[in-house]
Amino acid sequence: MKILMVLTSHDRLGDTGRKTGFWLEELAAPYYVFKDAGAEVVLASPKGGRPPLDPKSSEPDFQTDLTRRFEADPEADAALSNTGRLDGVAHAGFDAVFYPGGHGPLWDLAEDPASIRLLETTLGAGKPVALVCHAPGVLRHAKAPDGTPLVAGKAVTGFTNTEEEAVGLTAVVPFLVEDELKRKGGLFSKAGDWQPYVVGDGLLITGQNPASSGPAAERLKAYLDDR
Repeated sequence: MKILMVLTSHDRLGDTGRKTGFWLEELAAPYYVFKDAGAEVVLASPKGGRPPLDPKSSEPDFQTDLTRRFEADPEADAALSNTGRLDGVAHAGFDAVFYPGGHGPLWDLAEDPASIRLLETTLGAGKPVALVCHAPGVLRHAKAPDGTPLVAGKAVTGFTNTEEEAVGLTAVVPFLVEDELKRKGGLFSKAGDWQPYVVGDGLLITGQNPASSGPAAERLKAYLDDR
């Protein structure tokens, strides 16, 4: 099993003067689901190199056993420091693609032609894609082979409007994940705020929030195990 994980390279939280990036739990939890299953994990980002970590995600209140394990893992740190450039990777050679969230992807991955191409070609090749929290928003410009929005008519979830309101960033983000997926025709569903919730529709797997990142990875692994 070989999994490509795609991280943001964007580190500015709009015009707030605050930093953003990827959310640590959403990388660490899936990373160890895959690694502990014996999978090879490759990391990529639009700019390559070390992607920006949302500093809030490493605060004590948001740490978990898996985030602490990741931060103490020299192999994981080396992989994070040397992500490949997204425009230099393709689905060939990978069994699946996983997108962790954080607010960063709403600015770069959602608009990145290489990301859009990766999503379309991976699913077109019959390989699964999983995205969690804000990352389902990167589906906004991806299209099905007939030119319709990729999420149209598909069961999806992602970071909800009420969760965005709870973190005080409704007016900061370039778009709201829930609203955008609905606007593109996605059949959006959700659980209560901050509760783990994962939706699968064929090759597409989406998770609602950070707590859903491990379960989404487990769903992806189960899909690959059952092939």
